[in-house]
Amino acid sequence: MRKLQVFLLLVLPVSLFSQSITTRYEQSQAKETPVYSEIISWWKMMDDRFPTIKMQAMGPSDAGFPLHLVVVSNDGDFDMTSLHRKNKRIILVNNGIHPGEPDGIDASMLLVRDIATKKIKLPENVVLAIIPVYNIGGCLNRSPWYRVDQNGPDNFGSRGNSQNLDLNRDFIKCDSKEARSFAAIFHQCDPDVFVDNHVSNGADYQHIMTLLTSQYNKLGGPMGDYLHTKFEPGLYKLMKQKGYDLVPYVDFAGNTPESGMEAYFDGPRYSSGYATLWHTFAFVPETHMLKPYNQRVEATKALMESFIAFTAANSTAIHQLREQTKKDVVTQTSFPLSWKLDTTRADQVLFKGYEAGHKPSEVSGLPRLYYDRSKPYEKQIKYYNAYATRTAVNKPLAYIIPQGWWPVIDLLKINRVKMRVMPKDTSIEVEVYRIEDYKTYPRPYEMHHLNTDVTVSTRKQTMNFRKGDYYIPLDQPANRFLMEVLEPQADDSYFAWNYFDGILGRKEGFSAYAFEDIAAQYLNEHPDVRKLLEARKSTDTAFAKSASAQLDFVYRNSPYYEPDHMKYPVYRIVR
Repeated sequence: MRKLQVFLLLVLPVSLFSQSITTRYEQSQAKETPVYSEIISWWKMMDDRFPTIKMQAMGPSDAGFPLHLVVVSNDGDFDMTSLHRKNKRIILVNNGIHPGEPDGIDASMLLVRDIATKKIKLPENVVLAIIPVYNIGGCLNRSPWYRVDQNGPDNFGSRGNSQNLDLNRDFIKCDSKEARSFAAIFHQCDPDVFVDNHVSNGADYQHIMTLLTSQYNKLGGPMGDYLHTKFEPGLYKLMKQKGYDLVPYVDFAGNTPESGMEAYFDGPRYSSGYATLWHTFAFVPETHMLKPYNQRVEATKALMESFIAFTAANSTAIHQLREQTKKDVVTQTSFPLSWKLDTTRADQVLFKGYEAGHKPSEVSGLPRLYYDRSKPYEKQIKYYNAYATRTAVNKPLAYIIPQGWWPVIDLLKINRVKMRVMPKDTSIEVEVYRIEDYKTYPRPYEMHHLNTDVTVSTRKQTMNFRKGDYYIPLDQPANRFLMEVLEPQADDSYFAWNYFDGILGRKEGFSAYAFEDIAAQYLNEHPDVRKLLEARKSTDTAFAKSASAQLDFVYRNSPYYEPDHMKYPVYRIVR
């Protein structure tokens, strides 16, 4: 069958294929985007017709349908291990994470159709891997009323998935089946370049396409330098040649362009931040919501062509940088875990905007912001795109996680972390964290109450671990991922996302009337604790007036106090 397809592809006019594989986007004159069933049927048809295209059903989604992966490979080889062995560069494209932003869905169909019909040449050293629709539940939930500010198409999906989750906040915490399936796809592809297509919200301006790039200081090292000095400028140059004035994702530091733009900080909860943990160049294209749909789709297609062109032309450098980084991270001794914007440094960006002003609102009668498209302007503005390390932690030799914390262990397995099960009960000296303080979001955020501003104390302790507990050596390319999910102070750690909240509540306690006599006897036998108690009373008036607080103080400073309360259950071997 495949031989027949190749023969037909060679002997039949390209126009015959082109006419029969037009998309709903084209048929509707750029007014519509296809429904989910049409998207999958279209890609299945492309798989059937072209030997260079293969669509595979991958892992499950919350919607009950599998995620699909489309691979476009000139030599008909669709095995990722084989393709890496052939020194191919893999570009992974994710579409429809927010199905109300369908530009990438349609642009990918146009791009691959043009490649398949030889209108565009896919370089021999590049393979495309495309997730046609990531948020299937949101894609099925269509309406003309979502994203009220957006200029087309006529109907599209909703932002929330089948659990009403924003999937672009789920890559680390993995509350959705989509995120777990994505991790499997990502590690199977091990992409050199990752692209997650979006549509922006916010100000009005002339630019059709903006680009959020994984923050270069956070990517770090030679890869970060290359991203900032070569990759990004190269994309801007290629887009300029295609007639597009690319600009960084527009996020003003204040209310006006004169205050400058700030680089978006893409932590690992986001797709690009997740990709950064695995040493992949990651990008989030954001077309401008107020531009007509056809302009947005064409700009998205042009940018994907630019990713292909730059990756092909710089294949050797991209490959060498990634391979060296994977080696370096194995021996790296300290890892940054959180960052802060450096406002002392700024790049310059040519921003093409419209004059803004205020006028009385017809709704409230109060001043409202508006943009005057009859008054375009161009000006150089500051772009604050430098972040400094706020918190860094030295790498242990290994972590140990007791088997009872299996939800975390499962997430590590999904991400192909190298671990081994301890074969017998063992006593080991480890470094133990105690959670001394933290803050928690008062309202839920994506089904969690995030823990932030975490402070810890550290002590050495010999602990007994059981057969079946997990030993995780930090001599692997997953080191950065492990540090950022297992160190509790990291911005998007598993502790931040409540995976270890069980330790934050006391399970043991005392009856005050009964413990009074025990506490008194304990103080008589331990004058050092009585001294601590008296010192606290002398400096804390409220404490001095509270019998219950003083009794609890004695309890906490006695062996009766529950040892696992606030003890972080990921243990560090440091020698």
